[in-house]
Amino acid sequence: MFFLSSLDLLALLVFITTWCAYAAALELSGAGRQSLNARMDRYRGVWMERMLARDMRMTDMQIMTSLQNGTAFFASTSLIAIGGAISMIRATDEVVSLLSSLPFVAPASRIVWEIKVIGLVVIFVYAFFKFAWAYRLYNYVAIMLGATPFASEKDGEEAQAHIRRTTGLFASAGRHFNRGQRAFFFALGYLGWFIGPVVLIISTIAVLIVMWRRQFVSDSLRAVADHEPSSPSQAGGAS
Repeated sequence: MFFLSSLDLLALLVFITTWCAYAAALELSGAGRQSLNARMDRYRGVWMERMLARDMRMTDMQIMTSLQNGTAFFASTSLIAIGGAISMIRATDEVVSLLSSLPFVAPASRIVWEIKVIGLVVIFVYAFFKFAWAYRLYNYVAIMLGATPFASEKDGEEAQAHIRRTTGLFASAGRHFNRGQRAFFFALGYLGWFIGPVVLIISTIAVLIVMWRRQFVSDSLRAVADHEPSSPSQAGGAS
């Protein structure tokens, strides 16, 4: 890392710290339980309970297929991004020469450029693993849906335990998918480093603000936060 300047190291530290802090706040803190992601997790539980009460579950399987297809799209996009980033290493001399002629880009040596590109590759590799695992988990959820007890057995202990297991697996799939998407968003902020360390800090903060707003103050959150989801069992208990 001695090839990087002190300002580059500071900018990289800000980038990594921001990513980790945001992920921890979203997934581990009390405030994160009020985020859009957390609220959708609760709706997953409602969906599974209502699915248990249905005799015909073809619609549920169709929704699962759409979730799998969306995850597969992002996984394949990650592979394309990895290939594109690796090709940037092959054209290092040309790109460095081009960027050095631009007045607003900080000059960088070949080794510094390669370090930056390798960092970008690492981000997309991380995203690919998250999307690929989420896709696999969605396959497992589909299997669990197929193994769901009949609607006539919905009040049994085994049926309720099965729904809890399925909901937990479902939430795990969504969590890994969200982490993959988070990597994509922060990769956009990381691109600022190719211009300069100050731009990396600014772009990282900009990405953080956009993601925070979407999770806590967006129209999407208000749309689902007007009424907390209630499961059929809760509705029955209230009556």
